[in-house]
Amino acid sequence: MRTLTLALNDEMAELLERDKPLDQAALEALVLDLYQSKKISSGKACEMLGVDRLEFLRRANAHNVPVYLTTEEEWEREKATIDSWFPS
Repeated sequence: MRTLTLALNDEMAELLERDKPLDQAALEALVLDLYQSKKISSGKACEMLGVDRLEFLRRANAHNVPVYLTTEEEWEREKATIDSWFPS
């Protein structure tokens, strides 16, 4: 694992850490940027953030990051998740 030291002015740091600790907010912003730029899949983003698919969707939505289902495999996982919410 690599460590990054980042110099932020107080205003930016305060904005980032309104809802969560600064390190978590920065990691989330980086992962969402990687996802939005199509460098990682949503599954990889979930893994990097340590969250399930639903929580990733919530976080992406909170940051106005559109979530696209790009493969049949991702669609099947999404469908299975949604189906689990509404058992027959």
